[in-house]
Amino acid sequence: MDIEALKALLLVRDIGSIAGAARALDVDASSVSRIVANTERDLGVRIFQRSTRKLALTEEGGRYLQRIAPLLEELETAGEEAASQGAQPRGTLKMTASVAFAQEGIMPVLPLFQERYPDLSVELYPSDYNMDLLAEGLDLAIRLAAAPKGDLISTRLFSSHYRVVASPSYLDRYGPVKAPKDLKNHNCLCFALPGFRSSWKFRKEGVAPFQVDVSGKTVIASALSLREGARLGMGVALLANWLIRSDLKEGRLIDLFPEFDCAATDFDTAAWILYPSKAYLPRKVRVMVDFLKAELR
Repeated sequence: MDIEALKALLLVRDIGSIAGAARALDVDASSVSRIVANTERDLGVRIFQRSTRKLALTEEGGRYLQRIAPLLEELETAGEEAASQGAQPRGTLKMTASVAFAQEGIMPVLPLFQERYPDLSVELYPSDYNMDLLAEGLDLAIRLAAAPKGDLISTRLFSSHYRVVASPSYLDRYGPVKAPKDLKNHNCLCFALPGFRSSWKFRKEGVAPFQVDVSGKTVIASALSLREGARLGMGVALLANWLIRSDLKEGRLIDLFPEFDCAATDFDTAAWILYPSKAYLPRKVRVMVDFLKAELR
């Protein structure tokens, strides 16, 4: 039986949609429908129960796909291992990251990556929405959060921390912010995400964690724009350390509470590299993972 057809069946199972699998494969939905129909005809059993609202595995279909999945993975592993021996990685690597991290973290090192791996093309999709790797046909994603959950494999790229900052011009105009409780009397630039726009958390050694309610005239849905607002003296902002490292070093922004750990939702966050669960990691993905770890840690 056609290996590519079997891969398409597994993709339909994982995504839960013929149309979604077709988008990931960049083919017409009718092509995937034919694969499903032809396979069911050859086997003499129905693999998927289809209706106008949803698609679900039958009991027989579930057992069949469960049996063939590891076999296909072994075939793919063997082929990739044979092709990668002593050769430069080739093909196209598709990845996604937040808009801010794509600009601040990936773009500065991408020229070096492409110089090092000239036969490997990169498609980068900056997005502040968590794109579905399977549905969108992506090889890896970088997410900034607490430890991720789900079926994707994750590896920590680096730990991230948040700082409460303001520009010298804002502090000159409105006075110093001596303690977190003083934020109640200041204009705070709030990030338009649940948990980020109404309160900020603080902790330090010897002090129980606490939170301070914050508010302000401006709510922004972009981390880059939020940073720019802070630079322009529009208010106090809570921003990730990797986003403001140069601003703090060069004095464009001032860390108001260096003795405190600061957070919006969780104190322990990190940048994570995520990729689909596979026993064998494609070489193009492995070299990108190793490269990012070396350059960004």
